[in-house]
Amino acid sequence: MLDPTWTSIYITRNHGYMIYDTLFAMDATGKPRPEMVDTWTTSPDGLTWTLKLRDGLKWHDGKDVTAEDCVASLKRWGKTSGEYLFDFIEDLSSPDAKTIVVKLKAPYYVPEALAQISSYVPFMLPKRLAETDPSKPIQEYTGSGPFIFKQDEFVAGKTSVYVKNTAYVPRTEPPSLAAGGKVAKVDRVEWHSYPSPAKAVEALISNKVDYLEELNPSFIAQLETRKDIVIGLTGPDPFIGMARFNHAIPPFNKPEISRAVMMALNQTDFMKAAIGPQKYWNTCYSVFPCKSPLASEIGSEFIKTGNMETAKKALQAAGYDGTPVVLLNAVDIPVVAAFVKVTAAKLRDLGMKVELRDTDWATMATNRADRKGWNMFLTFWAATDLQNPNHIAFSGDPVNGWFGWADDKELETLRNSFARELKPDEQKQIAARIQERMWAIGASAYLGEFYLPVAYRKSVEGVIVSPVQFYWNMSVKR
Repeated sequence: MLDPTWTSIYITRNHGYMIYDTLFAMDATGKPRPEMVDTWTTSPDGLTWTLKLRDGLKWHDGKDVTAEDCVASLKRWGKTSGEYLFDFIEDLSSPDAKTIVVKLKAPYYVPEALAQISSYVPFMLPKRLAETDPSKPIQEYTGSGPFIFKQDEFVAGKTSVYVKNTAYVPRTEPPSLAAGGKVAKVDRVEWHSYPSPAKAVEALISNKVDYLEELNPSFIAQLETRKDIVIGLTGPDPFIGMARFNHAIPPFNKPEISRAVMMALNQTDFMKAAIGPQKYWNTCYSVFPCKSPLASEIGSEFIKTGNMETAKKALQAAGYDGTPVVLLNAVDIPVVAAFVKVTAAKLRDLGMKVELRDTDWATMATNRADRKGWNMFLTFWAATDLQNPNHIAFSGDPVNGWFGWADDKELETLRNSFARELKPDEQKQIAARIQERMWAIGASAYLGEFYLPVAYRKSVEGVIVSPVQFYWNMSVKR
């Protein structure tokens, strides 16, 4: 679970940001900025992009980063989340050690695609690792980023250790979200996993840890009174709760059954149970983040006005035959566990049979790859992931798409049209049709938008406000 090209799990993505680097990165204004790239040019017809790597890039083993490494990394990433960019690529080459040439079949937003901030991030790997089949996770973790992973100190599910990469040459610009200078200001970063939110809060209060990546909202009142602890928010964009159906097997191979369940999943109930105070959440009846340019409520009336009685009638009309719903639960992720508890209760109220499969998150993330072993799982995405329908969460491709394997050629045709359209107004119209299609096939249920509080000791400086946890620029006053 340490290969960010192999899995979309956020802790693995965060691990990636510690040890790897990217060609471009997204800044706080939502614009792509060069990171490993020094300069780039575009041909007048927009079909050829020439990227020059900056000086001083080295792998953790001391070898120079080459354009050949980056081309191999892009090709591996292109087989997971980068498939839309690669649909436009006619040729990808490295004519010399510092030059990457991207030749396109039609104009496309190359820097924006390569600056994808969240899962799956196009991290650069040495060629020998990048040539690993993306369906198989890599087993060695050599990057070129600001920290080096101490694999000999790694204890799965408990401890991850990173040390400062003294050979890393950061950019000179100030940090801005994922972009700018990634200056490692501490010599060592240790990630510790605790068996419960209470134990994690206890460790923060007792000064055993400096920073909590996720604060259970039930502890906010307790910590707000303390002068030695700061409560902050991930941001600027929220997270989005989601219930994912397995479309490959009954009962959710029938869209009518998925839609009936969606009518019963009242967003307010989920947000109150998982997040608590309303200042940290809002309802949203769009498949795109509510503050994003593509957001609308087109086609959403059936979930916005849905309730248990209408859901029961819809489920009966859909012909539900009593097939048990196997519900995957990650008991070590408080938000997910709360989502599962609400979901199980609502499914039973609907008259559906429910089987809970309680595991930790890592095990659940592995189990969801089994096409026949489950019917629903609960998760949440960073809103930045879902602003563009090219993301894998919108896929209607049952072979290469996201877990759940929605199978809808019309949805894929619309996504392809969106990728090829360059006019924002036209894109918005296509996005509305994509949303209608997502609702029509019952692709996923959306559970609301929320911000996850973080908590850290007042001695921590340089925290970057972001939906992704970044540890460069951070330091601790002792």
